[in-house]
Amino acid sequence: MSSLRRRVLESEERNLTRKESPRRPPPSHRHNSPSAPWPWINLHDEIDQEQLASPLPPVPAPCDHTTCEGSCWKGYPQSRFPNWTPSQLRRSRIQKAIMDYNKSAQAAIYYVDVDSEGVFKDSGKFVAREKEDAPEDELWDQLINEDKQRPDNVRVRALFLESMSGPMLQQLGAKYNIEPFFFSSSLGWIPSRYQEEVRAKKGDHLTITLIFLRTMDHPDAKSLHTFPDSASSTMTTPFSYHEQIIDTQAPLFLHSGGQYLILDLLAVHLVRSIDGNTLISYHNSDADTTATYLHERIRFAGQSVYWQNIFQSSPDPTFVLLTFIWHAMYAWDEALEHLYAHICFIEAQVINTSDANLTRELHVIRAHLLHHSALLEDFRKAVEFIMNTPNPAMDALPKDSDRAFSRGLLERECKNLLSEIQRLEGSRTMQDKRLKNVMNLVFSSVNIDDSKRMKELTEAAVRDSAGMKQIAYLSMVFLPASFVAAVFGMNVGEINPGTKGTWGHYFETALPLTLATIWAVMVFQGKYLLGRDATIWMRLIWPVTLLQQRMRTRQQMRRGGAFDLDAPLVADSRWPETF
Repeated sequence: MSSLRRRVLESEERNLTRKESPRRPPPSHRHNSPSAPWPWINLHDEIDQEQLASPLPPVPAPCDHTTCEGSCWKGYPQSRFPNWTPSQLRRSRIQKAIMDYNKSAQAAIYYVDVDSEGVFKDSGKFVAREKEDAPEDELWDQLINEDKQRPDNVRVRALFLESMSGPMLQQLGAKYNIEPFFFSSSLGWIPSRYQEEVRAKKGDHLTITLIFLRTMDHPDAKSLHTFPDSASSTMTTPFSYHEQIIDTQAPLFLHSGGQYLILDLLAVHLVRSIDGNTLISYHNSDADTTATYLHERIRFAGQSVYWQNIFQSSPDPTFVLLTFIWHAMYAWDEALEHLYAHICFIEAQVINTSDANLTRELHVIRAHLLHHSALLEDFRKAVEFIMNTPNPAMDALPKDSDRAFSRGLLERECKNLLSEIQRLEGSRTMQDKRLKNVMNLVFSSVNIDDSKRMKELTEAAVRDSAGMKQIAYLSMVFLPASFVAAVFGMNVGEINPGTKGTWGHYFETALPLTLATIWAVMVFQGKYLLGRDATIWMRLIWPVTLLQQRMRTRQQMRRGGAFDLDAPLVADSRWPETF
């Protein structure tokens, strides 16, 4: 990337990040599946007493959608899941998605049908029009009559939701009896995987939501740097690594190629049934994988000869779900490729410039790599969950050989995905180690520079020391003359007749002060002469202590042994007697 383009990107990034944007909180994993008995109720939240005292059964009777006159979807999710109280709906963001959705955006559903021959066909789309045209009733009529209108040879129908509206959420949830956890996990970007509504030889519901890494070359500034109305958002990352906090939920800017590594969401709900299989793909309204993009990619997967043989060999709709998983796999692989190239670019910068300011950027990237490890682990668990959760509807096949063949085929494809995930984790680990090596290189370069500066300071100190020696030598030359001048300048009668001072007065004052000074120096610095273990009391009587040491040394030498002058005197029991 040219220096001009980099400066332009830096300028745009700083202008867009002057205002601090709120960040998406980390996912609440405890609220990711129906196995949690208290959905979206934390430890300090109050229990809804009205719901607790309700005499109604916790599991409502199934609705045939013909006599309810739409009440089942208008009251969703409480009409199908009464344990979801208004406070829980508010915390899970479902209430906001139902009531405060973006009414200016045009909600749409794109369809893809997979027939019994494994052929993927574009079955059109449904677009919600103006409210005066009653689009809510139109979609509801289409959904409840879908079983009759769906061709007999359609094995799987995939629905891609774009700008999902509140009524669309309620109608889909009521029609297919979807656990609200699918919508709460999708809206809150919570990785989840669970099976529900299992019916032997008839079918079940399978939910997979996972977060994956994706590269964005030219990000939409509005979606990346603002907090949209949607509850889930891709947050801003300031370009200046020295000013930003390490936020692993935010995009990572790779200035070597002018690209962003952003987090994306894959949210799929699969209804596996002998009466018809339906796959629902939720798409966030931010700068993430759009419904039209994935709709086209899944259709193109049907052109693969390899996958066409699989779709023709097995009626299991789970294989269609695996194509969605492969989309996340491709995104991971491309993102780690770009990150590897960026790390190589930083290595070259460190070698050429030895810039210590790069350490901040290295720490930010390494924090993201640690977060990527957790995301890859969720990815692996999702694939293992799919492999270990067979389709109950497949037990309705008449031949055991067909069931065993389909089961083996599913395990093989899941193992292929697990092998790719293991490769991605190995690549991530290698990049983390290489990044650590770069960080060590930065610190080594800084230490080398510090050593050079210390060498220069030492050389300067040596030069100063030589100058001080010259001054000392010069002082020694004049010291005798200065001493003689001081003596002849004394006010004593022998030198200066007529004064009252004498040599006796001088020595009476000078000798006691000299002795007191020597005594004080020995008390405070005597450990170097008497030993480090000498106490303050031993140093106060240092002449006696020093004399005792010499006597003991002579006695030891007479005996032909060695004596440690630094040994503590109190260790000898004869010390008090000698003293």
